[in-house]
Amino acid sequence: MTQRHFVVRSLGVLALAFQAVGVLTQGATSSQTPLAETRQKADQGDADAQFKLGASYSTGSGVPQDVTQAVIWYRKAADQGHAGAQYNLGFRYATGQGVPQDFTQAVAWFRKAADQGDADAQFNLGVMHSKGEGVPQDYVEAHKWCSLAAS
Repeated sequence: MTQRHFVVRSLGVLALAFQAVGVLTQGATSSQTPLAETRQKADQGDADAQFKLGASYSTGSGVPQDVTQAVIWYRKAADQGHAGAQYNLGFRYATGQGVPQDFTQAVAWFRKAADQGDADAQFNLGVMHSKGEGVPQDYVEAHKWCSLAAS
């Protein structure tokens, strides 16, 4: 290989490297961490961000685990119609995690999520109807909700 070919190839490789660095750093102008960005969006009322923040507090992902904070953020998202947050809030009420156990509240939140097609909420609603937790025991309703969850 001649010296000229070596220089041309080296410049080509160098150009590709600089291009790759530019692609990798594109959009990285923010000094915030992804969690800080999520928090900012959540504070601005973004339901998806509120749900993600609730999940972070629920699992302790990136923040200290705090079920009370999880419930606060899930409720904000649930009040805006976020089905996942409605399901998680219903689950918290059903199990008494972060809130006093309240089957009536659990049913109400599961119903909101179930009406949006959330299969987990539909199943839990069916189970609660079959056990008579938060609602009168009703096997027909239980079958209806469990069938919807399975479809």
